[in-house]
Amino acid sequence: MGQFTNLQAADGTSIPTYIAQPAGQPKGAVVVVQEIFGVNSHIRSVADGYAAQGYLAVAPSTFHRVRQNVELGYTDDDMKTGSALKQEVENLPAPGVMQDLQAAINEAKKGGKVGIVGYCWGGLLTWRAACTLDGLSAAAPYYGGGMTTPEEAARKPKVPVMAHFGDQDHWIPMDTVHAFEKAHPEVEVHVYAANHGFNCDQRGSYNAGAAQTARERTLYFFDKHLAA
Repeated sequence: MGQFTNLQAADGTSIPTYIAQPAGQPKGAVVVVQEIFGVNSHIRSVADGYAAQGYLAVAPSTFHRVRQNVELGYTDDDMKTGSALKQEVENLPAPGVMQDLQAAINEAKKGGKVGIVGYCWGGLLTWRAACTLDGLSAAAPYYGGGMTTPEEAARKPKVPVMAHFGDQDHWIPMDTVHAFEKAHPEVEVHVYAANHGFNCDQRGSYNAGAAQTARERTLYFFDKHLAA
């Protein structure tokens, strides 16, 4: 089990961040980027899972600049609330939330080489981090909503990237995934027979097989680039 602490972004803003420590010396570190539902019990469990695999796990609140202490579930109302909060964050003046992710990366360096993994909106932020932030060694976005648009696909990653998508995801059409894959032959793209949110065991779209396979691939990827 981890605990919350506050990290300081470059502009002085204090960012609540869930940090999970491994049992022994970290073999690396992973920044875990939330969905549109906050650093809720699912995201904390993801961070705890990476800590159990030997990584220092750091999960910053990416809503804190627009609303504090957000912890949503997965109802339709929660979806509407989270989507509205996401849009508020996206509308912030640059660098906005990216400086909070940079603060998380800087903290994670205490554990060694740093990877970043994110889900849903967090997948999009993970892709942006891989292309624009410093201090990363690997990135693994899961069903990053928006990352396959032409504007986002035009970015160039600075580190190795492994991306996970579901072929039944109505938020991310498969033709855009194929276009992204063609534009980025250097990115390792995996597509699963699954829906959006397939990794989250608290959602109706949870797919245990896809989640397990994606996790095994991501752990192998992180072990290769962070723990080598």
